[in-house]
Amino acid sequence: MRTWHEMRRFPLAVRLLLVNQLGVNTGFYLLIPYLATHLTENLGLSAAVVGIVLGVRNLSQQGLFIIGGSASDRLGARGVIIAGCALRTLGFALFALGDGLAVLLAASVLSGVAGALFNPAVRAYLAQETGENRAEAFALFNVFATTGALLGPLLGSVLLLVDFRTSALTAAGIFAVLTVAQALVLPARKAAPSGGGVLGDWREVLGNRAFLAFALAMVGMFTLENQLYLLLPAGAREATGWDGAAGLVFLVGTVANLTLQLRITRSLKTRGSRGRWIAVGLVVMGLAFLPPAFDPGAVPVLAGALLLYVGIMVAQPFVMELIPGFGRPELTGTYFGIFYVVSGIAAALGNTAVGWAMDTGQHGTAWLPWVCCALFGLSSALGVAWLHRLGALPVSPAPDATAPAGERSKV
Repeated sequence: MRTWHEMRRFPLAVRLLLVNQLGVNTGFYLLIPYLATHLTENLGLSAAVVGIVLGVRNLSQQGLFIIGGSASDRLGARGVIIAGCALRTLGFALFALGDGLAVLLAASVLSGVAGALFNPAVRAYLAQETGENRAEAFALFNVFATTGALLGPLLGSVLLLVDFRTSALTAAGIFAVLTVAQALVLPARKAAPSGGGVLGDWREVLGNRAFLAFALAMVGMFTLENQLYLLLPAGAREATGWDGAAGLVFLVGTVANLTLQLRITRSLKTRGSRGRWIAVGLVVMGLAFLPPAFDPGAVPVLAGALLLYVGIMVAQPFVMELIPGFGRPELTGTYFGIFYVVSGIAAALGNTAVGWAMDTGQHGTAWLPWVCCALFGLSSALGVAWLHRLGALPVSPAPDATAPAGERSKV
């Protein structure tokens, strides 16, 4: 109830984008977690080909975030958001209607490019439209995203009782509805010229050493968030012997988000600097992996999942709030885009390390991946605390598009 009341404080366009994120995650997670099974069991593709199809989708998204961010700055976030959702509609429909390798690769590319377009654009739009309430807006964004990540797999498991095509068409239908809603509701905003070319914009952002240091410091947050889909579900299944135990991890997170996210963000917003709370959130995220390290039972695993979600709730809204403050308002989308490219690459390396630790842990060191994740979180916390101590983090909230760009600290 509090969530809906808080939503009413924002303009209709912002409310739509919050509900949009619920739909985006619902549509994504009702399809993608089951795609590999469809490709192998229904279509009979080899593991190598499945890896290529899934890898192309991930590469198309992670590698092109910078394009989506720049397009948002130059063309306006509204058009980029709509284009991204339309492409995701087409990509998911191709997964439903095609079974040849060429069609599957096209579907993967389209769905990946779609995410690269609307992810930075949505965040840029929220940052530009919410002003001093930016932290609360991103807190709500987190609530809706987490809820969609729970509803998606549940809906997907039901639709798969019919067949994969029904699931894929439903996902495509959700994105089609979102595309139409955005076209009807989102007001157009004329993009402010950045004063240079695209390459010049990229050089400016990549030359901001404080921003790059912050993006690299956040490797812990992204790596540990990804353990909601890797290490924690595996731990829950192993502890209970029940495949459905993985769903309990998401249930814990959704309930925690709905009840605590806004209270946490609103309480911390006026009690200290953003950098300090981001570091605290990362510490909590790291500590979340210690209970399962000492006792791999169901209760410690779920307690760890709850702690992880609490840490995310503390840190993530303030991370999103800070990013635009590193540079000029005209480059907000580019900053978000490059942030996700840098963090995505770093997190991929982090996930590789966690995967290696999981494999190694099968030979008598089951605690290894959990301790590895704890170290990721604590290391990132130290990095953010160091940047905060140097004064390298911007003051929040960042200035809006009408305010003069102030000086930014660089290290």
